[in-house]
Amino acid sequence: MIRSVVRGVGHYLPERVVPNEWFTTFLDTSDEWIVSRSGIERRHFAAEGQTTSDLAIRAATAALSDAGMVADHIDAVIVATSTPDLTFPATATIVQAGLGMTRGFAFDVQAVCAGFVYALSNADALIRSGQATRVMVIGAETFSRIMNWEDRTTCVLFGDGAGALILEAAEGQGTSADRGILATDLHSDGRFRDILQVSGGVSSSQTTGHLMMAGKEVFRHAVEKLAKSTLDVLEKAGVAIADVDRVVPHQANIRIITRTAQKLGLPMDRVVVTVADHGNTSAASIPLAMSVASARGDLSQGELVVTEAIGGGLAWGAVALRW
Repeated sequence: MIRSVVRGVGHYLPERVVPNEWFTTFLDTSDEWIVSRSGIERRHFAAEGQTTSDLAIRAATAALSDAGMVADHIDAVIVATSTPDLTFPATATIVQAGLGMTRGFAFDVQAVCAGFVYALSNADALIRSGQATRVMVIGAETFSRIMNWEDRTTCVLFGDGAGALILEAAEGQGTSADRGILATDLHSDGRFRDILQVSGGVSSSQTTGHLMMAGKEVFRHAVEKLAKSTLDVLEKAGVAIADVDRVVPHQANIRIITRTAQKLGLPMDRVVVTVADHGNTSAASIPLAMSVASARGDLSQGELVVTEAIGGGLAWGAVALRW
């Protein structure tokens, strides 16, 4: 059986670090209020003129270095983002050119905060079908560009950043002991699109719009759906929750992360948490967390890793892989 094995990871964060205190200069809020409700202490914002593709190229370059590869080793680039540089072409094609790739193909995936999980699933399908041998999967966002700075319930939660992961085809035995992606689980339900959305759009208003969220409703859906998707993907992979070495969740909110872990019966020392330093970077949060965890030695070859996310749509899902 062909498996999609992780060969390298990398990330990039903009230089500007924005502590919670910055928001107190123009909002009725406090560091204590933000931390108690989200676990976020700081986040990074892109510089003026710095685009999503700029962040993605930096993360991709780091992943190539980690893998010991060069750009022309890559057959495909998939960028998960909700904040593209342009309406079209795809940000992935801009990244492809920025990396100096002269072969292969590139496209974007838009599933908001679940985008990286969706992109991983697509990359795995390309590799299993033989259409690609090596795929660069990138999550990159500049959510600071779609914030309503008068809404203290949302603008304090998000940050900018990018993370990248390289998958390569390798032969496995078809068992849960194989390295690589073991199973994926994807879902969406458009009935709940109004509880997390951006108000603008090319077709509807010809504007970018601002992010809007019904926080309590999102929280309720997140814990229930993330826990179930995690259990479902583990069942597909033929493993149990007790076998999981690490969970790398979407870094939306520490309360969602901890409540989901509790629902699954997982101790927090198995959960990778970076939300305090990065905020919610949407599709970038999982690969960013993976790269940080790998750099600090929290992810080791052979470990069973589960990653899960939920975002606007609602769209959600999980991936089980052996690192």
